Order: sequence, then C-alpha cells, then structure tokens
Amino acid sequence: MPAFDLIIRGGTIVDGTGAKRFAGDIAIKDGLIAQIGTILGDAAEEIDATGKIVAPGFVDIHTHYDGQATWDQEMAPSSWHGVTTVVMGNCGVGFAPAKPDRHEWLISLMEGVEDIPGTALAEGITWDWETFPEYLDSLEKLPRTVDIGTHVPHGAVRAYVLGDREQPGAVPTPEDIAAMSDIVEEGVRAGALGFSTSRTVLHKSVDGELVPGTTATPEELVAIGKAMGRAKDAGGHAVFEMASDLQRDWNEFEWMGKLSREAGIPVTFAALESIAKEMPLKEQIETMRAENDNGAHIVAQIALRGNGIIMAWQGTVNPFTFRPSWQGIKDLPWPEQKAKLLDPAFKKQLLSEANDYSEAPMDIIGVVMVITQGWALQYEMDPDFDYEPDETASVNARAQAAGVDPQEYAYDMLCREEGTGFIYLPILNYAEGNLDFLHPLQHADDTVNSLSDGGAHCGTICDAASPTFMLEHWVKSRKRGNRITLENAIKRQCRDTAVLYGLEDRGIIAPGYLADINVIDMDAIKLGRPWLAFDLPAGGKRLLQKADGYVCTIKNGAVTFRGGKWTGETPGGLIRGPQRVEMAEAAE
Repeated sequence: MPAFDLIIRGGTIVDGTGAKRFAGDIAIKDGLIAQIGTILGDAAEEIDATGKIVAPGFVDIHTHYDGQATWDQEMAPSSWHGVTTVVMGNCGVGFAPAKPDRHEWLISLMEGVEDIPGTALAEGITWDWETFPEYLDSLEKLPRTVDIGTHVPHGAVRAYVLGDREQPGAVPTPEDIAAMSDIVEEGVRAGALGFSTSRTVLHKSVDGELVPGTTATPEELVAIGKAMGRAKDAGGHAVFEMASDLQRDWNEFEWMGKLSREAGIPVTFAALESIAKEMPLKEQIETMRAENDNGAHIVAQIALRGNGIIMAWQGTVNPFTFRPSWQGIKDLPWPEQKAKLLDPAFKKQLLSEANDYSEAPMDIIGVVMVITQGWALQYEMDPDFDYEPDETASVNARAQAAGVDPQEYAYDMLCREEGTGFIYLPILNYAEGNLDFLHPLQHADDTVNSLSDGGAHCGTICDAASPTFMLEHWVKSRKRGNRITLENAIKRQCRDTAVLYGLEDRGIIAPGYLADINVIDMDAIKLGRPWLAFDLPAGGKRLLQKADGYVCTIKNGAVTFRGGKWTGETPGGLIRGPQRVEMAEAAE
C-alpha cells in the first residue's frame, strides 16, 4: 500500500507565512499535509509541479453564497480561482433565522442588496430550516468543492424578532434587543463564525427600503457584540462584520472600538473610497488605528481593484437605463431586444432622447449620473483589459480619438460581438484613477484582502476572481506602479484571512495543516473575459469569469480542479466555529 495518498513533487513552495519560497515535495495523507521536503515514499497519485508555484488554497472571507450553497456543489465562480474556503452571510443579509412568512421578504432583501436574481433564490432554496442552528444543519447535508462558514445576518435576525414592526428606522425595545442577542449567541454557539450588519444607503431591498440595521443604535450593536463575546468565551469564535457609509456624526469607530474591547472580539469593516462615505479611506484607516491603539481589535477589509459595475445590455444596468426607448424594450426576450438594439433607426431614436430620472433613486443620484453620463469614468473592456486603466482607455477619450459622440461610442461598444460588449465603471476605490493607495495597505497587519462578494452582484460584477487578479495584476504585470511580492500576496489571501476568522488549520503549507493547495503556473496566470451566463435556477443570470494558470486545486487532499475543470470531487463541508491545527505525525 502506498505510504501517502498524494505527493506533489518538484514545486516551488510559497507556504503562506510570508517566508521566502523554497523547492520541495509535499506528501498528503488523510486530508492533511504529512511531510514537506524530499519525499522518498510513494503515493496513490503524484503531481509533477516542476516549474510551478505550490501555495495554500485561498480563503475568501467576504462572499454571499448563502442561497447558492444550499443547491450548488461546484461553488463557482470562486472555486475556479483557487479558493478552497469561503465565508458568507456578510453585510447583514442571509436566510436564517427565517419564519415561513418571511421567506419572500428575505429573498427580496438579498436580491436588492446583492443583485442575486430573486427567481433563482425562490426556486433553488428548499427552506428546510427556521432557526439558525437548523440552517447550519441544512448546509451540512451537501458536500462541495470548498469549505463554507457563515455569519448570523442582522437583517434576518431583526425580521425574526420584530416581524411586521421591522421597517426602516424601527427602534427595537430592550426586550427585542435581548431576543436578538440570544439568537446571535445561539448561532455562534452552533458554529457561526460571526455576525454581520449593513449601514450603507447603497444597500436596499428590491422595494427601495434601507436594510435592517442601517439605523441601528450603538446600544443594539454593542449588546449583540457582548452576546458574541459570551459565545466566544464558551469556545466559539466571533467576528463582527460590517458595511457602512461611516458617517462622521454616527461615530462608527467609537462604538466599534467599544464593542471590540468590551466583547473581546475583532470587528471588521469594508474600507473603500466611496461617494457614499464622508470619510476618505486614509481617514478611515487613521481613525481605526487610533481605536486599536486604545485596545480595540478592528481590521479593515480592502479590495484590490476598483469596485463598481460591468455594464452590458443583458446586465443589471447600462448607460441608457433611463432612456425611454430602453425602458420600452427592457422586458423583451433577448432576441427581440438584440434586434432592436442593432437596428440603426432604434439607435438613432434612443441617442436623441434625454434621460428620464423620475424613477431614479434620489439618495444615490450621484451614482446614477456617473452611470448615465460619466463617459470619462467609464472604460472600454478590450480582450486584454487592464483593470487599472488610465484616462486614454475611457469612453470619452476613445470617442474623441474616433471622432464620434461619447454616447454613440458607448452604444456601439455594448453592441459588439452580437450585443455582448462590456463597459467597466469603477464607482468605488478608483477616485484617483489608479490603485497606488492600495499598495501600502497590502503590507499592513490591520488590513486583509477581501470584498470579492463572490456569488453576489450577478448582473454587475465578477470580483470573485479577486485572487487571480491579485496574482496577475499585483504580483505579475502591474504597469502603473509598484507591485507586491508573491510571498506577501499568498500570505494575505491565505493565512491572514484564515486567522481573522479563527481558521487556524489552513492557510499554511506545513505538516498537520489541511491539504488545501493550489499548483499555479505563474507564467500562464491570466483572467479570462467575463461573460453572462443564465445557469442559475429559473434561468437566473450571473457574470462569470474563468482563469488560465491553475494547474490544479486540492481540497482536503482531493484534487477538485485540473486545468480549470471540475473533477467532480466534493471534499468540502461546513465549518462550525474555530478550527485548530491537529499536528499529524510526519510519515516515515
């Protein structure tokens, strides 16, 4: 009988600690890394990694697979990009706890906040749970290509406790707060990795209502934090996650610091340059660090590229969304839409029209104006598109070079390749027109690489490809500024994200750790062109993006992907609470 289940031979190991790469073999047995070095034994299977990078599987802590995880074993697109662990239930939205009469309401909340088709969620979710522990039990039934962990979401908790009283601006009673705290504590004790909330006007239900928690008081939030602390003291692990506009008069960092200190738990928030935030990113980081200097543990989640919208005719939004002619065809089947859009007479009519903003959300009218008129901030997505484009790649610049009106140039871009063209609009994180400000943050101990939103914003982005973008852009080919080392990139996407959520059994290549591993051809690593697929339940759409360069991805010692294709293996499961390393004896 072979000594090992799998041996990866001859690779260059980047172990996730930040240490320098080194050459060696890796032996795997019973789902764990057994030996590293020169392996003399044999195995049931061997992988030749000569000339390749061998790194831990990526740990993505900011995803929204809450519905998809109940029906999908492949867990694409994150699993296509070397991710072996995802944490979902972010931003206060999710599906447990859930009373039967709140199913549609929770779906509408997720659809509005995260742009996941409600019809897909309605058809795909089985709802064989009510409480949060029952939701975890349901998730545990389905094996997957990745491990999943989750937060207790504020929206679902508030809806469960307040019922019909849950309206924008609703103020819970002390009894309500106690009940919510009990639910969160129960969820963390059952295995939730934390609690999440949202406090940004960008997050609304499909009915345009602010999400629960947007106007929650510090008293409510700190009480929930203390409940998480009680569960942590009983052996759990609890992270308080938040998306917020960080309004100065809300004193967000003050209560975040208080919560972290009094509950003894980390607080993490989405740190972005945003027109919805009063506080510039630099000030966000400085204010966070002042609280940390006073004994808090606050961690900023940073995105690695501009966050925004990929606009397309079949996507969620396009620059002509508020033109009357578009409104007249927006609900037609795609073949009929396409015929209209490619008709010169229709094009002429649409371009002659003014935008009708009567139905536009006025509280984010700035975003609306950028979508419909911001030609200098929109970029043409070429086949080899650089996600750090300069002004010469803008619609405005290219239209001027071509001698046409920018709106006509944009229209023609979307019509390319039979109406499947894309325009990139980075609304967040691109105020300076470059990514230089992110370079120092990728070397800071109080930030983590995050905000992929895997599984969400199906018709507008595909940032689940963030780990690949990190390798291709930041490590390999960035042209407009400093790069980062491969060792640092791997540490930040593996060990740093894992440790924040108490997942201490992964993110490092060392004996006794989970055999979650990527074999990567850095010469070949490259993002593919995004495309719109209609493969969710009920034909729901989603933007997808694959990558070249992943020789194979291994989860718990099983090869889940070879050359970007799923092998059919599903060794992943549900993570319940913190995970510790159980050192395996090195095989002789």
